[in-house]
Amino acid sequence: MPRQNRSLDEVVDLLKAQANPENKAGMARFGIDVDSALGLSMPRIRAIGSSTVKDHQLAEDLWQSGIHEARILAALVDKPQWVAREQCDRWALDFASWDVVDQVTGNLFDKTPFADELVHDWSKREEEFVKRAAFALIAWMAVHLKKQPDNSFLPYFPIIEREANDGRNFVKKAVNWGLRQIGKRSAELHTPALNLAEKLAASENSVERWIGTDAVKELNSDKIKARLGL
Repeated sequence: MPRQNRSLDEVVDLLKAQANPENKAGMARFGIDVDSALGLSMPRIRAIGSSTVKDHQLAEDLWQSGIHEARILAALVDKPQWVAREQCDRWALDFASWDVVDQVTGNLFDKTPFADELVHDWSKREEEFVKRAAFALIAWMAVHLKKQPDNSFLPYFPIIEREANDGRNFVKKAVNWGLRQIGKRSAELHTPALNLAEKLAASENSVERWIGTDAVKELNSDKIKARLGL
């Protein structure tokens, strides 16, 4: 099916037509902020995104609508080459739920030419979801940027170590996620990632210890070692 040009009103009508209030309870159980949510599943959001012509202004309009699913969809109808650094910072200030953070960083921001700048800048921010976005970017870049040289991920280890004592739930989980994804990227990155994970696992700080212990468990698993040829 060819993509269709759609206005903001048309897309919002599509979203609202598939709203499922019952799903909101399940979303809330996973720690998702459902104050502005309609209750759509990701496959339904993606279906609308894949049938809509890419449109930067539509993406901005969807974001400004404030609707939870519309903001996820905004990252699906935008293109990385259309995104300005200012847009990233502006959207980041609106982040209010971990799933929006993860979808926007993984579907759009990780492919921008300034994704590395965002990691370095946002990892120092105090806002919980802005900081989470920094480590979600690390995780997604490790997965998506196949042509990126492995050594470009080495500067992220000091950032991970520096922020591994942030006990806020959505930050610590993202720090852990970033560390694990780097370590699973290649055999070359596995060793330094595992070394850092073991160092954190031995920490007296309970947050660092949780991040490290969980990462060690996965990076030392037979499944990961076999995939990396270790």
